[in-house]
Amino acid sequence: MKIVERIKAPTPKFFKILRSIGLALLAISGTIVAAPIVLPVTVVTVAGYMAVAGGVISAVSQMTVDDEILRQAQDDTNKPRDGD
Repeated sequence: MKIVERIKAPTPKFFKILRSIGLALLAISGTIVAAPIVLPVTVVTVAGYMAVAGGVISAVSQMTVDDEILRQAQDDTNKPRDGD
């Protein structure tokens, strides 16, 4: 299964929720880092780590595919090319 097909394939419900959590972490951390007021260094550092974690969680969750779809794709690649 190619990467584009994997991204377009349906995502299981659990990973949709996890993706939303990752995007929320990313948005919150972006807001903290871009705040117009001076924040303590620790808060900005934690926000940077939250941004990385949110990005990784979202990317991994988006690439996760339902097992049934993955099995169908593997079965399609193993078929003989004689028309069956």
